[in-house]
Amino acid sequence: MLRAFFIGRFQPCHLGHVEVLRSILREVDELVVGIGSAQESHTLDNPFTAGERMLMVSRVIDELLDEMVESGEVEKPRKVYIVPLEDIYRNSLWVSHVRSMVPPFSVVYSNNPLVIRLFREAGFEVKSTKLYRRFEYQGTEIRKKMLEGEEWKALVPACVVDVIEEIGGVERLREIANADR
Repeated sequence: MLRAFFIGRFQPCHLGHVEVLRSILREVDELVVGIGSAQESHTLDNPFTAGERMLMVSRVIDELLDEMVESGEVEKPRKVYIVPLEDIYRNSLWVSHVRSMVPPFSVVYSNNPLVIRLFREAGFEVKSTKLYRRFEYQGTEIRKKMLEGEEWKALVPACVVDVIEEIGGVERLREIANADR
């Protein structure tokens, strides 16, 4: 059985994340998704709480797995664990911190140079994932569009739009932006 680890901030979970998750789920039996910077919320870079991001990711994964099983892309549903991970601000200890917080895993998926380096130094196999329309599917750009009243909903799954609307996420982001000016 192959269990992998993938971490992201998911601020918000967007269509690029969906494609990365789809790619990983084709290759592994189980996946541990880390919600990075879990202690951060209510800022311009991290407007959503860890719980809100967990809700976004869990809804995305539920829909994605249903679609993948129905289409025959995978034979059986995969197990996915979603774990919030706070930053510890000590790179030399970070991998140990992650390992203490999540189920055991044998492979890491990432494109982040620091994550790749830290896990390779700790002896893990690290695989890169394809970046999907990276300059369009990017949390920074999606949050910017939210702030400026531009179209952002086409960049995230409908279930994520629902979560953001349910929590008043756009309004929160705009209030935070006004407080910072």
